[in-house]
Amino acid sequence: VQLQASGGGLVQTGGSLRLSCATSGRTLSSHVMGWFRQAPGKEREFVATTSWSSGSTSYADSVKGRFTISRDNAKNTMYLQMNSLKPEDTAVYYCALKAGFYTTPDARDYVYWGQGTLVTVSS
Repeated sequence: VQLQASGGGLVQTGGSLRLSCATSGRTLSSHVMGWFRQAPGKEREFVATTSWSSGSTSYADSVKGRFTISRDNAKNTMYLQMNSLKPEDTAVYYCALKAGFYTTPDARDYVYWGQGTLVTVSS
């Protein structure tokens, strides 16, 4: 399975961006996908996750109400709509995938990772 993240860029505080994560290669009948981010000098942290089969979603408290995770099954693509961006959202954003039904915020559970896309929010 290959993941390709895109959509990062430079945006002002309060602005919006939409990240995409396209999947290709081996198809998993049941899988969970998630977004993680890593700011300079910090550990990678959970952002949001969604179950491809059930559609259930989960968010980090820091992004609830501002970010929305979604997916397009026909395009095998996951999205992260980010609104009301803050400077503290600045990070490299990674998409990830694991087999199974249940969402999890633990990065160690995800097997496949995209290359990351940089989001910079200026103050």
